[in-house]
Amino acid sequence: MTTLALKYRPRLLSDLVGQEASIHALSNALKRAQVSGRIHHQAFLFAGVRGTGKTSTARILARALNCIQGPTAEPCGVCDPCVASERPDTNLDIVEIDAASRASVEDARALREQVQTRPAFCRYRVYIIDEVHMLSRQAFDALLKVLEEPPAHAVFVLATTELQDVPDTIKSRVQIYPFRLIPVGLIEGRLQKVCEGEGVPFETHSLRLVAEAGQGSMRDALTTLDRVIAAGDGQVLEEVVREQLGIVPAVRVQGVLDSLYLGDTLAILDHCQALSSLGADWISFWRELMQAFRDRLEAETRLDSSPQKMLRSARILQLLLQRERDLRDSSLPQVVVELALLTAAQLPHLSPLDSLVSGVPGTAATRPPAQSATAPAVPAASSATTVPALPKVTAAPLAPTKFLPPSPTEPAKSAVPLVQPLATPQDAEALRTGLSELLKSGPGGLPWTFSSLPQLATELRWASPILRWRFPANVRTKVQDLEREKSNPHLLEALAGLLPGLKGIAIELEEAPQEGPEDQLRRDPAFQALLQASGGEIVDVKREG
Repeated sequence: MTTLALKYRPRLLSDLVGQEASIHALSNALKRAQVSGRIHHQAFLFAGVRGTGKTSTARILARALNCIQGPTAEPCGVCDPCVASERPDTNLDIVEIDAASRASVEDARALREQVQTRPAFCRYRVYIIDEVHMLSRQAFDALLKVLEEPPAHAVFVLATTELQDVPDTIKSRVQIYPFRLIPVGLIEGRLQKVCEGEGVPFETHSLRLVAEAGQGSMRDALTTLDRVIAAGDGQVLEEVVREQLGIVPAVRVQGVLDSLYLGDTLAILDHCQALSSLGADWISFWRELMQAFRDRLEAETRLDSSPQKMLRSARILQLLLQRERDLRDSSLPQVVVELALLTAAQLPHLSPLDSLVSGVPGTAATRPPAQSATAPAVPAASSATTVPALPKVTAAPLAPTKFLPPSPTEPAKSAVPLVQPLATPQDAEALRTGLSELLKSGPGGLPWTFSSLPQLATELRWASPILRWRFPANVRTKVQDLEREKSNPHLLEALAGLLPGLKGIAIELEEAPQEGPEDQLRRDPAFQALLQASGGEIVDVKREG
């Protein structure tokens, strides 16, 4: 029984699909040969992935060169040379060599001697060497001279799937024709013609799935179609195609995609459990999901969605693509899929930066109404003491620590708390205690965690009008936060209440013995802003590459 891949093998250059550039160049070469009566170049190299038509094109080229009307780009197909070329095993003038099994230098030397023999009854003797990259280095060396100056009656056609493994010395002596992956649409069209020619009923979308399974190879797609027809009792049904290829049902893929956008983690787990019970191929499912996600992202882009929405979708897709290698290498693919999906499901619900900025504490105009309504009124006397500082709120630099919104249950504080001056500011312990108590009140909207800074300082000294801090290198992150806030007018005003006459603060860091990658991250203001805005922490730092 003849398979569909053999039955519908191309017989003419016009039958080839998806290789227009190479076919156009070959057709022009054959037309020139027809005018002059001989081929101008006698060594060709067809390079491309499997199933794209390299060997078929080599046979068509042999038929075109030996046709009684040739050389011609359109062989008649009925003359003796054309008929004989359909059976290369019985044709003495078309020699097909499998380099994978005849890769030794002895085989190459035997071929070099055989080339000198003239054709039996054709115009040219055509040597088709398949998988030529499998030849040994010595075998390639033995072929160099004959490829560069072949006899007038010999034509060489080399075919390979690994062009990079062919020596440059060989490439320089042949004409290289690339054979590219065939687009899915062209494969689907050819499959439709095959089904119509065979009288096989088919569902439209089922052929699309078979074409995608071919991954750019027409031969693989036709082989798959053969199997699907046999499994479907002479029909090509989408359900049968999905079952034979292990493709996850489309409704399940869309369900996972919708759950991702909604952030419904429970639904995602239910879908994964259902896929596990179906015995789904997780890699196949992942490929289907990435394609569906990409299609939805394209639709959003064409609908001119907001940049925030498109970037968020692109970030989810990037996160999922990064897990593909883990999925292929893991012995527990379901766990990898669930973890990646649950992580990605939370991204659409992270607060955008503008909403975080709008929730800066201390800005009455942008504070959420619910918080404003529940906050107790500030006494008039206290208001009077803080009036000079109130207009400065909008001019104060926005540090990342300010992005954290205040707790709904925490009462609103005065921008600058009322404090008493220290009686003995030169006493280091009294100075530490007083500063800690002051910073606990969060002057100017600073986080209360700043209250630990005085205890972390190795030296704390009041040298009027400057308050001098000295920290060890291992508290660099918190010190950077304080450095960003040292010009905060509310902080300076509060410190001036504790230390009358204060004009500024000076911060000094002890030198670290050696800086590691985690230290570099902790010094990065943008990275620290992200950590503080998200409430995250550095768990581990790894170098890639």
